[in-house]
Amino acid sequence: MSDDRPAWARRIAAERSAREWSQRDAVRALRAHSKDELPADDSLIRQWKRWESGQIPNEFYRPLIAAVFGTVTHALFPAPARRDGDKEILAASGMETLEIVSRLNRSDVDAATLDALRITTDRLCSEYPFMPSEQLLIEGRQWLRRVVELHSKSLTLTQHREVLALSGWLALLVGCVEYDTGDRHAAESTRRAALSLATEADHAEVAGWAHEMRAWFALTTGDYRGVIAAAQAGTEIAAHQGVAVQLAAQEAKAWARLGDRRRVEVALDRGRNLLEGMPHPENLDNHFVVDPAKFDFYAMDCYRLVGEDKLARTLAEEVLRAGTDFDGSERSPMRNAEARVTLGVTAAREGDLEQALIMGERALEGERQSVPSLIMTSRELAAEVRRRYASEPSAQDYLAHLRELGEAAPGFLPQ
Repeated sequence: MSDDRPAWARRIAAERSAREWSQRDAVRALRAHSKDELPADDSLIRQWKRWESGQIPNEFYRPLIAAVFGTVTHALFPAPARRDGDKEILAASGMETLEIVSRLNRSDVDAATLDALRITTDRLCSEYPFMPSEQLLIEGRQWLRRVVELHSKSLTLTQHREVLALSGWLALLVGCVEYDTGDRHAAESTRRAALSLATEADHAEVAGWAHEMRAWFALTTGDYRGVIAAAQAGTEIAAHQGVAVQLAAQEAKAWARLGDRRRVEVALDRGRNLLEGMPHPENLDNHFVVDPAKFDFYAMDCYRLVGEDKLARTLAEEVLRAGTDFDGSERSPMRNAEARVTLGVTAAREGDLEQALIMGERALEGERQSVPSLIMTSRELAAEVRRRYASEPSAQDYLAHLRELGEAAPGFLPQ
């Protein structure tokens, strides 16, 4: 029987079920998150039933429901449609790439050219989830060189800081893709360059993302104390920027791997509160924008690590739903891969080896991958498979496939 309820209504019911709550339990939790007095329980339960059947809550109740389930409002309820980034440069600036490049050859730089460069940078950062790594590296490095060369031009102080910031964003992007492809040393050099540019430009957000990259590098190489140190350093610099949400998430992931459940919850709650108080992003595709749906992705990782399998599975299914278009194409292939690993881990723990391996193999099939992150999460599935099914031939085949992936990035070989 088909379920034609909105996705958010199905999710509310699934989240409640994962916690083994009755609707009365959910209402009690709702009351605990409200600073205002709410109607009597019976009235709220009737309201809750209507929400689960698909009647959308009003603006007062939406953030309360999100808080009950440890997420943010725009991750749970419909958000504005995504922007079409492909036409952005021409529509906003009237310039094709060739004209932008020709303008960069002039002795001075006008405001229109800087606008076009800003839009180009945003477009490239928005291509991160989709464009093949090799192609994005080539384009990112080309534009980084072009922007860096502007420092030799006649610039005002304001233009100089703008060029430094654009160089910083492009360096961050290039460093991320270098790391995705397993080139750790190049990625670290590029990250340091981005931090230097941010310091010179006094640009807190670029600096915060440079520290976030250091946290990510440390996470995927098993240096969990290094993750926490990098996250805290970035938060000191960019406490009021969107990157502070992702820094809190990286810290939560590290505490999960260190086995400290209390600090996981503290870090996640800090990130959730920060994100809930921020305006909804204009461009959800930009890699350096923390979109609300990403918070579910962070929590999924943490719940998988601390053994909250029902919550991890519910969030993994939500990540896949949010990251897949109606035609089946994937708008978030790297997040989807890690969601499938999570489904594999929970299936393995429940005794379903076949489903665990199906999910594990599907996670390895994507054309756009972050190899270090994929190896890190797949290693967790491999550990479950070895522990429970080491003698099974199909399990041995999966472990061999994972080793092959690791050989392409020797610094991240699974253990």
